[in-house]
Amino acid sequence: MSTKSTILQILTSSKEGAVLSGEELASLCGVSRAAVWKAINSLREEGYNINGTTNGGYVLASSDVLTTEALATAFNGSFPQFAGARIEVFKEIDSTNIQAKRWLSECGSLRTADGQLTSAGKTYNNAVIVAEKQTAGRGRSGRTFVSPAKTGIYLTVIYAPKGGITDPAKITAFSAVAVCRAIKKLYGIQPSIKWINDIFYNGKKICGILTEGTTNFETGIIEAAVIGIGVNIEENAEAFGGELSKVAGGIFDAATTRSVTRAQLAAQIAGETLQVLGEPATSVIEEYKALSFIIGREVEVHTLIDSTQGIYKATAVDIDQNAALVVQLPDGTKKTLISGEVSLKSESFV
Repeated sequence: MSTKSTILQILTSSKEGAVLSGEELASLCGVSRAAVWKAINSLREEGYNINGTTNGGYVLASSDVLTTEALATAFNGSFPQFAGARIEVFKEIDSTNIQAKRWLSECGSLRTADGQLTSAGKTYNNAVIVAEKQTAGRGRSGRTFVSPAKTGIYLTVIYAPKGGITDPAKITAFSAVAVCRAIKKLYGIQPSIKWINDIFYNGKKICGILTEGTTNFETGIIEAAVIGIGVNIEENAEAFGGELSKVAGGIFDAATTRSVTRAQLAAQIAGETLQVLGEPATSVIEEYKALSFIIGREVEVHTLIDSTQGIYKATAVDIDQNAALVVQLPDGTKKTLISGEVSLKSESFV
């Protein structure tokens, strides 16, 4: 860890208002006071509000700065089991999912012949990419995902478990549970899930999830999941515009506190996502069902996404252990809808 990152971690974890002298920081970091001064100035240039005192001490005031150092500090502090994962923050990028796939396409094989992670695999497994703004954000089926600056966070987690991805349909559902956990923990509000990849609160969508994969064509194994998560922190009707503004909301539509930084939110979501992917499937699916708000409601099933063809009405009755939605038709017959095959639309969702 760099001196700058270490100092940020120390200042962040110290008691609110606690002053640490340059000498103390130098001793804790094992560097000179000059190196401490250089690191402090670098952090200030990035936007951190670090106050200096008359006796040469430093204190970190409240700062909502989204940088690689801030994200790494929050992530490693809350999820030490994943410490050391590659983390990078961009002010602006085309898409965090695209960047993740660039990394994976350039790094060579993720696994050896016997299935173990290579050096590249170890580097990119659990990696986290975060952006303040995306210029080419995407949702399901190539839809545009509006990603304006300052009102949201956009992140991607790379998940490359031993043996590859064996249950791709569950990745999105598990990630939705992770987002709900993170928001509830940090803001004290309870979001809900619209099958399969949208998070709602107070009748408005506050988060969307897009999961993609990278496949080894020689083995046919899905080597890694690229999990893209976009969260609206504040409602931005001007950015969303049109019909989208009627559906899209933000966390602060409902939350009363603004003390949570964007780095803390991104770190919590990334960590919860990696953590939930290692949990027993049965219990996570039960949690997903409990968070779903469409079971028991009439829905419109679109067999062809964004098409007016093949639309029929049904009642959502269950979500099975593979995260597929079970619907019942008016004649009493049931159908199981597979992730990625359909989308659901109904005025009763909002």
